[in-house]
Amino acid sequence: MTCFITQPIHPRAVRFLHEQGIQTRFASQPTMEAVIAEVGDAEAVITRDLGFSADAIAAAPCLRIIACHGSGTNRIAVAAAARRGIPVTRAVNANSRSVAEMTIALMLAAARKICAADTAVRQGNWDFRYEGPGIELHGRTLALLGFGAIARHVAQIAGAGLGMKVMAWSPSVPEDVFAAHGAGRVEDIGDLLRQADVLSLHRPGDASGRPLLDRHHLSLLKPNTLIVNTSRGSAIDTQALRDLLVVGDLKAAALDVLPQEPPAPDEPALSAPSLILTPHIGATTEEALVRMAMMCVHQIIDCLAGRKPAHVISPPA
Repeated sequence: MTCFITQPIHPRAVRFLHEQGIQTRFASQPTMEAVIAEVGDAEAVITRDLGFSADAIAAAPCLRIIACHGSGTNRIAVAAAARRGIPVTRAVNANSRSVAEMTIALMLAAARKICAADTAVRQGNWDFRYEGPGIELHGRTLALLGFGAIARHVAQIAGAGLGMKVMAWSPSVPEDVFAAHGAGRVEDIGDLLRQADVLSLHRPGDASGRPLLDRHHLSLLKPNTLIVNTSRGSAIDTQALRDLLVVGDLKAAALDVLPQEPPAPDEPALSAPSLILTPHIGATTEEALVRMAMMCVHQIIDCLAGRKPAHVISPPA
């Protein structure tokens, strides 16, 4: 049996597959074109943020399972897989702590202008320290758009560690969960945005591709708000975000994700001031990479042995 892997995963998981008698093949390039051409007769696939398209599924006649190396399956053709009876699995909560810590890191970097300060020192501009102060996060309101596992970790770190007031919006989370994690529940998304000093996004993407935060929603934020996005690049209208940063209607933003990855040369975020960009590395810690990869391979082994994997997602209605 063969497992086809679209992008590098932790070598510990590759060794474990080999020990279980499962061969591995890697895509020659992290592109869907290469995946479609090379997936061949693989019985299993592990994919990261590249996803796995309907055409890739059609190109894999022996495919029995698609394992997502993470929690977001919006780039996998789940419905097409379901029509073939192919389960799609997730690495549930395997990276939540690492992404939460990345969220806090970006929040602090934006608040204290860390990246711009580093550049200034390297360019000999020691007077940067007089060019507009940063902001202290203690006592500020952190607004969490979504309240899943990652957001709950963020709430704990920001509340207990930084002394922030944490508010959250999520229509699918029970009332008692907010209180248990130190967050106040806000019923209306507009009310949440108006209260935010720092806004952090933690909602999954949907099939429509429409941004959750469009120009109207961004206009509800206070002028000195910081925005952090470690969830999905499609969650924010980046052109609208750039426009608000240019005129100073937002303090700063930090994005670990973009609508297209890698970004196109004309991506608006690339020319936005007061914006920190990182290349989708929220889950890229040694610990999270091991957990995600091992969760993938255990679910593949279960499937190929005729057992139901632990974290199969349901196809969309």
